[in-house]
Amino acid sequence: VMNVVVMFIFAIIFFGIMQDAGLFEPIINKMIDLSGGNVVKVAVATVLIAIVGQLDGSGASTFLITIPALLPLYKRLNMNPYLLLLLIAGSAAIMNMVPWGGPLGRAASVLGMDPNELWQPLIPVQIVGLLLMVGLAVFLGFREKRRIEKEYGLVDGGIASESSSEANDEESIEAKNKETDSYGNSLERPKLIWVNLIIALAVIGVLVSGIIPSGFAFMIGVAVALLINYPNVTDQTARIRAHAPSALTMAGIILAAGLFLGVLTGSGMLDAIAEDFVTILPEGVTQYIHLIVGFLGIPFDMLLSTDAYYFALFPIIEQIASTVGVDSLSTAYAMIIGN
Repeated sequence: VMNVVVMFIFAIIFFGIMQDAGLFEPIINKMIDLSGGNVVKVAVATVLIAIVGQLDGSGASTFLITIPALLPLYKRLNMNPYLLLLLIAGSAAIMNMVPWGGPLGRAASVLGMDPNELWQPLIPVQIVGLLLMVGLAVFLGFREKRRIEKEYGLVDGGIASESSSEANDEESIEAKNKETDSYGNSLERPKLIWVNLIIALAVIGVLVSGIIPSGFAFMIGVAVALLINYPNVTDQTARIRAHAPSALTMAGIILAAGLFLGVLTGSGMLDAIAEDFVTILPEGVTQYIHLIVGFLGIPFDMLLSTDAYYFALFPIIEQIASTVGVDSLSTAYAMIIGN
């Protein structure tokens, strides 16, 4: 599982540097401004902002970026904050099917393959899913607009947008002033935003093309991003130190899972569990077991945790399904998409 480990380490550091340099914040602020206080536009913007926020594959950072930026606007427009949560979570879930996201990396480590290879057939699924999320945002936005007009009357979108923008700017400035480089300057690099955007798009483009292994692509991305944004060695070390804990935590999980699965496979336990399950399951269920478990992906994840879902349940279901000729990739995709 070393290829997956290397990819996770450098992907987390790479997107951490991009966030430090302020790549995502101007894009998100621009989307908020374009919404203009229109309820439907705000709902659609929420989906688009969540997509940008989830580009780094980290759910925690997505919520930390999007909710402080959008919640004041939702409150000012009397929009239901649960709608904000729904649209962010749905969009982030679809975007999370990227190689450097947790689910795909975990599934790839179980199958012993490059996450990038597992991801490429999922790109059309993600595109369709995101289009459906935009459609859902439009539908729920109109419904929310009718509810607001019924309860509160018409809303002055211009005032709402301006008020939210000011609140967001104040919060953003206050948060950014806390972190500085070795010269006492902000970590943000507004003059390099286009350079950073080109670097990020280039790395993602290389991943989509599959020219080089995903871990190597992120390794090069980290090296280039550090040199351009933080040429001082002290600052480079500080950025790596800042993001290393998250990177190494995920790496440790993948390594431990690799050892666990190695014991399960090498000892024959996995085969034995699958064979016993096949004898217990009702006739005709075995060939659809991966679809059934995938359909129940969300409740299974809540009951078991993400790690247990991919490192304990997935290997067993994959082995059971393979006994009746179901391809391992079909099982993986069913469980990833359902989850």
